[in-house]
Amino acid sequence: MPHRVVDFFRSPNDSIHNIKASVQRRSNPSSRSASRERPTRHTSPASSVFEAAVDHLQSQIYTAPPVKMAEPPKEKQKDAHSHHRLSFPSLHLGGSKSSKEQQVNPYASLDWKIESPPAVMHGEPENSTGALVSGQLLLDVKEDDFEVENFSGKLEIHVIHKRPFTSHCHNCANQTTEVKTWTFLSEPTILSKRIHEFPFSVLLGGHLPASTDNPLVTIRYDFSAEVTPRTGPVIKLAKNIDVKRSVQVPEQPHHSIRIFPPTNIAASVHFSQVIHPISTNTFTLRLDGIVKHNVDAKSVEYWKLKRLSWKLEENMVTVAPACEKHSPKDPETGLPTKKGLKRTDARTIAHADMHSGWKSDYSPSGCIEMEIQCALPPNAKAACDLKSEDGTEVTHQLVVEMVVVQEYAPTAHPKHITPTGVARILRMHFGVVITERAGLGVSWDNEAPPIYQDVPPSPPSYSCDIPYESVEDLSLSRRSQDAGSGALSPAWEFELEMDEPRGGRNE
Repeated sequence: MPHRVVDFFRSPNDSIHNIKASVQRRSNPSSRSASRERPTRHTSPASSVFEAAVDHLQSQIYTAPPVKMAEPPKEKQKDAHSHHRLSFPSLHLGGSKSSKEQQVNPYASLDWKIESPPAVMHGEPENSTGALVSGQLLLDVKEDDFEVENFSGKLEIHVIHKRPFTSHCHNCANQTTEVKTWTFLSEPTILSKRIHEFPFSVLLGGHLPASTDNPLVTIRYDFSAEVTPRTGPVIKLAKNIDVKRSVQVPEQPHHSIRIFPPTNIAASVHFSQVIHPISTNTFTLRLDGIVKHNVDAKSVEYWKLKRLSWKLEENMVTVAPACEKHSPKDPETGLPTKKGLKRTDARTIAHADMHSGWKSDYSPSGCIEMEIQCALPPNAKAACDLKSEDGTEVTHQLVVEMVVVQEYAPTAHPKHITPTGVARILRMHFGVVITERAGLGVSWDNEAPPIYQDVPPSPPSYSCDIPYESVEDLSLSRRSQDAGSGALSPAWEFELEMDEPRGGRNE
């Protein structure tokens, strides 16, 4: 391989012209033959050997055809570039319009106005009379001779399962139940240019569930209306009705007594069974039987309270049904069977720990008394109690836990207290109901006016004898008087006749 040695040991007699020519030949292979034919001056054996080696090397390099790298398909390039593309759905530049804006009818618009009070069901589902919802649909026609082919509306209960029977299945996660439908216009009708009012009303039964949104399920009432004009896109309206339930708060707090054997401790608790979200409630606690006298041992045993904690627990249960596609089929009939999975969830919406704040009395009939503030913070987002026919149920309970330790002291020296090393945990559970506030509203049946059957047929009659000694008499007499021309002019005159003891009447 002599040409490699020549590359490193160039002759000093090489001119700059020869070096430039070799560089040009490397950059432009087509001029290689032309450069060979040109005569060179001041050539030397070393330079000729150098040029021969360079030409041999270039011939080996350029004899091979150029290799073209395979280009990836356009679809792959498009996918690779689209991965880095940023999209802004809410940003529309230039003159482009979204699909929703293009479907707006320029000739009319639809809105609604609710005239009834907020939809609140009063009482338990078994005894509630429901809630009345009434309002008007406002169809604003912006041009004359606007023809409508059909106008209808409906109210549905939409249940969204957040842990459905089958993941990523829309039919398993969404179930709808129709409550009522309205048909405002069933035939083609020409409307004038003004706001047309279409009243609607519905009575929601007391057994229906209230609106809720918890980690397992969402229940909402969807109201939708649709206007089908002869020309132009369909006019749609979609709204939600917030339905609440309010349970009456009892006037007196609930009283519960719990005994904890084998000790003599008895807990007496007064608390309100109905509480409201974002509120503060108070319950009182009293512990009796905390002192025990041992006559034989001449000692006194005490139970001292070291720690008290309370918490509000929320328990949710629901049944996630399967759609027709994912429900198993009956082997005999081949039809899909109704099947669902039970979903449960529990969480703590409020809690607190207390190490002081109670009064202790260790006399022979001593006790421990305290008053506890139970508050629901706004960020807890507590769900109200709920029970529906499809298996969804939300309940709450108040859990109170106390830690007591045992100590003893001689009867002669009650201040010399010695711990026994015995401790117990006292736990109590109380069922409570979290419900919305009723406010100033009352049930719809209490607001209704009286019906005709309740109205008496006539007003009451009065029978009374007036003991008057004398009664004035009224008499009517007609008297004709002649005018100056002899014409008759009738005159009416009232004469008062009274019984007089003397004489007659003067005219």
